[in-house]
Amino acid sequence: MAAGESSADGAGDRAYETIRFEVVDHVATITLSRPDRLNAFNEKMAAEIADVWGRVRDDDDVRVAVLQADGERAFCTGVDVGEGAWWTHISRFNQEDPGVALGPKQHRVWKPVVCALHGMVAGGAMYFVNESDIVICSDDATFFDPHANSGMVSALEPMGMLARGVPLGEVLRWALIGSEERMNAQTALRTGIVTEVTTPADLRARAQQLAAEIADRRPEAIQGTVRAIWESLDMTPTTALRNGLSYTQIGNPGAGRSDSRTNKRRPRVR
Repeated sequence: MAAGESSADGAGDRAYETIRFEVVDHVATITLSRPDRLNAFNEKMAAEIADVWGRVRDDDDVRVAVLQADGERAFCTGVDVGEGAWWTHISRFNQEDPGVALGPKQHRVWKPVVCALHGMVAGGAMYFVNESDIVICSDDATFFDPHANSGMVSALEPMGMLARGVPLGEVLRWALIGSEERMNAQTALRTGIVTEVTTPADLRARAQQLAAEIADRRPEAIQGTVRAIWESLDMTPTTALRNGLSYTQIGNPGAGRSDSRTNKRRPRVR
């Protein structure tokens, strides 16, 4: 499909300048496409990403999303420093962090997001990573935070990493040392930033495989699972358990249930 097209929408597809979007077999694929700027986000990309997350959320034909990026050098290097912040003219009491536009959970997307990382994953790229459900990377991926190099506070991205379960010491080291030290793919796997490392050639196919397997499942069960798990992060254990029970009562009744003993393929070991 051409840039910006979606099989889910039919006529009237919207064209995007900084990303590509398509839907095939219930899987939406979102591709960051500013490779000449190392896929750094600007105001236009933030607006287009926000629009796409709304489409993913509201289109029942979409069951899973894959987030990936064009170019060989980087998945994303954070905000485009050449263009700078686009929100500073707004009153400080009304400013929003760019992560509000970029992160899927900020848009109440409870459909799973599989994030496929390669090359440089720097600074604000963690807005995408921190709110994805399954994160994998190729063995050429490197992770670092350039905030310290430019004399800027690094707060929201590392806070998201902590919420994701990355160890405190690793987060502090990532945020304080700057770009002089880069975390490689194996360290990212060890610290829990990613759950799998592939070759660059296999990265996109693996992300699509995982997404396709999830898309084959009953969507009410999948979305209820995602929402229950993410909402539990903001709750005490007792409150989380009670809230989680409500999603089993909401999501389990209805058509589409099957016998788990027969509704499976040959398992693989990871």
